[in-house]
Amino acid sequence: MNPAEELLDVVDEHDEVVGRAPRAEVYARGLIHRCAFIQVRDAEDRIFVHRRTPTKLVYPSLYDMFVGGVVGAGESYDDAALREAEEELGVRGLPRPEPLFRFLYDSGGVAGKWWSAVYEVRCELPVNPQAEEVAWHAFLPEEDLVSRLGTWEWVPDGLAAYEHLRAHRG
Repeated sequence: MNPAEELLDVVDEHDEVVGRAPRAEVYARGLIHRCAFIQVRDAEDRIFVHRRTPTKLVYPSLYDMFVGGVVGAGESYDDAALREAEEELGVRGLPRPEPLFRFLYDSGGVAGKWWSAVYEVRCELPVNPQAEEVAWHAFLPEEDLVSRLGTWEWVPDGLAAYEHLRAHRG
């Protein structure tokens, strides 16, 4: 299926479902929807970082420190987190990501607002990232990731999720 045709739940400011629409319509009309963000660490506690492919509908070719994506219509955040992490990493049998918190992200007009559920998971499996989603990847020590925050162009929603995560961890 074309990603633009994927059916999403439309939600309100309180994250309650108020309807359904194709992803392209959700983005075009700036409707609030749901996304899952999963921070992936390897056995050495390094963070999976990747550059998105140029064909992505939102934020093409930018770097991200999360895997994830939209929550499909009728899908739970938890199920979406596991599905998205396994798809993007190209693995099967990943432990269920641990939910941490949610926040409402406002893209400033790029694609509206979305409820963002942030998760973390440890992946000790060899990764084979999905070529349609990931143009480049590496597991980086967190200090290396932080040193690149001002030099690489990051997806704004992932950067916001990372800032919330750092505050959450204190």
